[in-house]
Amino acid sequence: MPAKKSAQPAKPESPSKLIDARIKELPGWRGEVLSRMRRLIQQADPEVIEEWKWRGVPVWSHDGMICTGETYQNVVKLTFAKGASLQDPAGLFNASLEGNARRAIDLHEGDEIDERAFQSLVRAAAALNASKAKPEGTASKGERSTAIRGKGPSGAVKPKLLSGGNPQIAKADGDAPVQAYIAAMPGWKSDLGRRLDALVVRTVPGVRKAVKWNSPFYGFEGQGFFLGLHCFTKYIKLAFFRGTSLRPVPPIESKQKEARYFHIHEDDPLDEELVASWIRQASELPGWIP
Repeated sequence: MPAKKSAQPAKPESPSKLIDARIKELPGWRGEVLSRMRRLIQQADPEVIEEWKWRGVPVWSHDGMICTGETYQNVVKLTFAKGASLQDPAGLFNASLEGNARRAIDLHEGDEIDERAFQSLVRAAAALNASKAKPEGTASKGERSTAIRGKGPSGAVKPKLLSGGNPQIAKADGDAPVQAYIAAMPGWKSDLGRRLDALVVRTVPGVRKAVKWNSPFYGFEGQGFFLGLHCFTKYIKLAFFRGTSLRPVPPIESKQKEARYFHIHEDDPLDEELVASWIRQASELPGWIP
């Protein structure tokens, strides 16, 4: 008689299906919150990978872990594996603040969250992972030109600083490359860069961001850019591409007929009201299309 075929082992469920099941089994608000945060993560990074670790913890990764989605009796906790290295201008991190690497967002019943700021954190975390993903010697020639060989305390390859200390960041659209540029600005310039970036976002909701020619640019989709930022040895330069139309006119002339610049040095007081006025006016003018 022919031997009986052995039974095939059951195929394990995918991490995504396990996360689906976890959301369904959570009673009340916790399942709703975890589902909402999962959706925001997937929208922020369509290439994110879902994983299931430590016998029941949802994990979202892209070139390394972005964050986990832990659920407890009174809180849904989003823990960012490298949160201490991320800029958090909206102040979303409210837990695990004492560590050298992790930062977490604890959400209780009824809590609201700034969805745009949260998605910026997700994109920044993915960009940070990508910057560390390839060990030295495996990058392409073009990629090698954007990094120096030295490493910081964390062992991560740092962006190369060009003339004047300007970070060399690959051209890309979105908030993540801009945040990577700001994080790489040396010394006092990084804090000022975060302050200026937050000022632009507050003044012009929905602004489009990009890094081109190793400079952050701000504008609108299909309408070009109204503002650029560049790092020099002793100052940060704001470039208003239609600056001659602003009132008052920014003080530094340009070789470009319509452009005007504003330079900010380390000890200069920043007149946020004036700069915000220039940003608002510039955003209402036709943008510069490279």
